[in-house]
Amino acid sequence: MNNFIGEYQIDLELIDDILKYFYENKHLHEEGKVGVDGLKKHVKESTDLGVKSKNKEYPFNQYRDELQYCLNKYVEQYDILQETNAFNVNENYNIQHYPIGGGFKEWHYETMMPDHAKRKLVFMTYLNNLDDGGTHFKYYNYTTKAIKGKTLIWPAAFTHTHVGQISYTKEKTIVTGWMGFNEWRISR
Repeated sequence: MNNFIGEYQIDLELIDDILKYFYENKHLHEEGKVGVDGLKKHVKESTDLGVKSKNKEYPFNQYRDELQYCLNKYVEQYDILQETNAFNVNENYNIQHYPIGGGFKEWHYETMMPDHAKRKLVFMTYLNNLDDGGTHFKYYNYTTKAIKGKTLIWPAAFTHTHVGQISYTKEKTIVTGWMGFNEWRISR
């Protein structure tokens, strides 16, 4: 059965540079928040670094180029998306670091709140390897492996309700965000 979860690979040197940026910019770190309710460690325990969607500086400019390549591959596979307006990252996204035992601990999907309805696709890139730190998709009974550089794209709807696989042995770091409609089309 097709689960509509695209899996791609991002350059590992770029991944190292994103991690380096995260660790060198602790003054930008914030405690992870959930929706409009804010801090809820029983739901999400993380340290986040927000990235502006229009950030054109390295390493984010190159990450966005590689992410666009992944999105183009996703759209090629699900060709009906070629008939709609293009998708792109048009809201800020996050680098999220989860401590041992931390993570996004409750089932959720990315359009659960009315102001998130514009989200059409989700992206996530694992920044480190974990044997026990993937992502579990409820309705597909599918768990991805957390492999450094692996980038996932999936629909933001309830069909892709998911939860973090909590690691009790290692810390986990990801880049994650959303893609919504643009007014321009993907070049093919």
